[in-house]
Amino acid sequence: MSLYGMMRTGVSGMAAQSNRLSTTADNIANSSTNGYKRAKAEFSSLVLPSTPGMYNSGGVTTSIRYAITDQGALQYTTSISDLAVSGNGMFVVQDASGNSFMTRAGSFVPNGNGELVNAAGFILMGYDASNGIPTATTNGFEGLVPVSLAQNELNATPSTQGSMSLNLPADAAIVAAADLPSANAATATYTAKSSMQVYDDLGGQIVLDVYYTKTAADTWEVAVYNKADASATGGFPYSSAALATQTLTFDPTTGDYTGASATSVTLTVPDGQSFTLDLENVTQLKADYTLFDSWANGNAPSSIEQVNIDGDGILYAQYGDGTTKALYRIPLATTRSDDMLTVLPGNVYRPSNESGSVLVGFPEDGTFGSVVSGALENSNVDIAEELTSMIEAQRSYTANSKVFQTGADLMDILVNLKR
Repeated sequence: MSLYGMMRTGVSGMAAQSNRLSTTADNIANSSTNGYKRAKAEFSSLVLPSTPGMYNSGGVTTSIRYAITDQGALQYTTSISDLAVSGNGMFVVQDASGNSFMTRAGSFVPNGNGELVNAAGFILMGYDASNGIPTATTNGFEGLVPVSLAQNELNATPSTQGSMSLNLPADAAIVAAADLPSANAATATYTAKSSMQVYDDLGGQIVLDVYYTKTAADTWEVAVYNKADASATGGFPYSSAALATQTLTFDPTTGDYTGASATSVTLTVPDGQSFTLDLENVTQLKADYTLFDSWANGNAPSSIEQVNIDGDGILYAQYGDGTTKALYRIPLATTRSDDMLTVLPGNVYRPSNESGSVLVGFPEDGTFGSVVSGALENSNVDIAEELTSMIEAQRSYTANSKVFQTGADLMDILVNLKR
């Protein structure tokens, strides 16, 4: 073994412990950083070829590993926009230049444009869900848009669907054809009536009068009118014809629909959209007319009062009239080996050759975890463990320096032998 090799090995040991101390310092400094993942210096030996009677010392090298898949504890907050991932997956964020990254740091707040940004300035990305629940681009970040809570307009949604659940009295009297509501005569007679509120294209309220009339044994007519067309007394005759009529037929032994019966009514809302009234949950039993449930979608013009984020990543807006609407769905991203991701400033990650390609999906689907609103993921750093590691690294560094110093002293002796 040469003295030079001994000194080189000591330098290698000091460099390795220096890297260990650097990761420890980083971990302690970021022990309060939300979503931070602990770094660790892993050692591996360097062995040089030796000959009989001569040992060549090698050294040690370090590689830095990150405990990215080791989840930190969740700390609950009072902010809805604070987000954490419970389980597998990371949020997709974007910088000001449009570059996409992955992160577990979910302390999001709206910026001046209403976009949700975290403490490092990265923008949360999601899929637009205003036109229906979206699908994810599984192997990339295409189709993602910034999640924005900007309040710059009112929202109005026209009605397109509704339903009624009710019972029609089986022993009701049969009404003559000339007196049916569909005849729209002053003498019109009906068995039962319910009204339903719907919305036109601009969010205007339209009240539909829905008439149920027994026309024959086990046969009923449904006639729908616009209440605004009613006479001065509030009923027949209406100034316009029925918006729609439909015939329902029932099995006299069960009180349920026959196989050939219609189970819905389709009409066009005045100044609005095609509207389907679902009547599937209607029965004909020997009981009074009873309305169990009535529902229609759509809403009047209103602004967002608050937002809610479900565990499946869907961000809902709640409007002033109490209605809700899905605005975005927040995806999660992962790779085959998240611990091998490239770590970048700002507590973000990017796929590398070692980690494998990115996989994008939705929370609570497959192996992906769930999104927790009103919570932040703490750093997974254990201060006590880091302090212990720091002491061990300090002692090892000192020991390696003694090896180098001893080699230097012996080198001086060797140089001075000829004097």
